[in-house]
Amino acid sequence: METLRDDGDLFTGRMAVRPLNVIINGAGIAGLTAGLALAQTGHSVTILECVSRITEIGAGIQLAPNASRILHRLGVLDEVMKETSVLSRVSIRRYDSDEELNSAPLMPSIGDRYGAPMGVIHRGDLQRILLNAAKKSGCQVLTSQTVMAADPSFSPRLQVRDNKTGTTSWFLGDLVLAADGIQSTLRKQMVLARGHKDQPTPTGDAAYRLLIPRERIQHDAMLLKMLDQDVAMRYMGPGGHIMAYPVMRNTVYNIVLLHPAKTTTKDVENAWTTKGSRKEMMAFYSSWSPAISAWLEYADDEILEWTLNTYPPLPSWVQGSVALIGDACHSMLPYVAQGAANAMEDAAVLMTAFTCTADVPSALRIYEAVRKERAEKIAASAAATGQSLHLLNGPEQQKRDEAIRNAGKEKQEKNTDHDDKWRDASWQDYMWRVDVMRETLEKWEELTAAPEKQPTLRHKMLSGYGNTLLLRIMRAIRGLLWWWPS
Repeated sequence: METLRDDGDLFTGRMAVRPLNVIINGAGIAGLTAGLALAQTGHSVTILECVSRITEIGAGIQLAPNASRILHRLGVLDEVMKETSVLSRVSIRRYDSDEELNSAPLMPSIGDRYGAPMGVIHRGDLQRILLNAAKKSGCQVLTSQTVMAADPSFSPRLQVRDNKTGTTSWFLGDLVLAADGIQSTLRKQMVLARGHKDQPTPTGDAAYRLLIPRERIQHDAMLLKMLDQDVAMRYMGPGGHIMAYPVMRNTVYNIVLLHPAKTTTKDVENAWTTKGSRKEMMAFYSSWSPAISAWLEYADDEILEWTLNTYPPLPSWVQGSVALIGDACHSMLPYVAQGAANAMEDAAVLMTAFTCTADVPSALRIYEAVRKERAEKIAASAAATGQSLHLLNGPEQQKRDEAIRNAGKEKQEKNTDHDDKWRDASWQDYMWRVDVMRETLEKWEELTAAPEKQPTLRHKMLSGYGNTLLLRIMRAIRGLLWWWPS
């Protein structure tokens, strides 16, 4: 936290121009961050989640400076950092010889450079903190609620089935946010309404995600040293790579093992997370570092395999009063570790936009203007990075490894373009330094300062206050009838 520098006065005390009733589908990182952010600025928020109980599942995720800056402004960074492992560096290695090609500093140098800390945290810990904070801020979180569809006109209402009773109801609000993940129901409906197809494309990669607790390795000195040393380990090999680091205050070792997928194009729709083969995992990584082989001996007998698929960018994330956020609109491959951070950016931009205007179409226009191009660029950089990490042995791999060995030696290292965007200095600036909340305010000022370029925007902004009596009557009705049986 010593590295935190933030001009928070720009955002302190900003509240909604007019409180709205917001319905969010999904209680993952995107939905909970959006709910927390909007509730803190005065909106009435209902979060619908299909599972009966929100449990702490998942594996380790990275909190980059662009994420921790937002968490600080939401008032939860202190609690998050208590559960975060702060890594000092990342060691980049060859898969078989265990040769360290180079080492890149993380904290505190990254924090000093970007004014916000970096760390790794178990996804479940982050979700729990966000859930508790959202509830304390006034969010109503309803479980066992499956969203069936949005209104066909994409007005702000959702058809919802109660999984406990089997009954179906309509939830009515002023704004709907679809935070229901990569297989989003509302995304599919939006795409179909536009007459498009939205098929996932297999990347050819899959991942095993392992969490190995300290008690399993307590008699293995080599592995205990790795668990205690606050260093991320990246191994690169033909067709795959491994990222490993401690989480949960160095009590658990998180290992993500990327490898060629078995999925074919025919079954890609149904191949996301499936039961993996421990035997196949051991066989693929048998020629890798002895340390990796040692860790895999402690893996669970039953493992999960995560197939990596991508969706094409959408023409728009918004239709009517429904907006997509998080993986529902910009799912990202894990190679630049920006999925959670970009979901938080979505939430931060929406929160800020609705402190500028109460008009939903205008605010969503700002949201898409600030977020869409940026998120899609970062998603594309992740795909390119994956290709670089998985080069087969040969001239291209040798050239890559030599570039890694020489990294930091060039006089103009910051201007050196790397295929591995996670360690590219200029790309780090783009991912980690950009302040999307500040950009939202600037975009709003830009649009409202040039009404001749946006002829309907000022009218829409003012119409939010147009008929005060009518608005009061409508809000009173919605306050009483925020849902009704179908």
